[in-house]
Amino acid sequence: MTVIAADRWDAPMEEMRIPGGEPGSWEDVMPRAGAGDKLLLLKQAAREPDWREARGHRAIGVVYNPGHERYGNYVSTVLPERYDTFVSIDESYALHPLHIEPISAEPPDLYPWGI
Repeated sequence: MTVIAADRWDAPMEEMRIPGGEPGSWEDVMPRAGAGDKLLLLKQAAREPDWREARGHRAIGVVYNPGHERYGNYVSTVLPERYDTFVSIDESYALHPLHIEPISAEPPDLYPWGI
């Protein structure tokens, strides 16, 4: 799996390969639960003890640092307490980002009284 992210704020975007899930994490458990993509409706699962277990869950946003994989990218998660629905996709690829122009930090000339 790959994502488009940066390793810190204000760093250039890049395509990054994401390693397999840490042992015991949700990213590790899902593929071992059976091949294929999964759509989990968690309202019913909330009643089952196996789904009430807190496990690591990888958080990737606009910033992702592979060097912090074990201790910085995972948050303790009980899936039914965090999400109503959860999608697990076996294989995906990063999108090609659009060219993004920097936004001027200067307010418009007439701000905030413009007509």
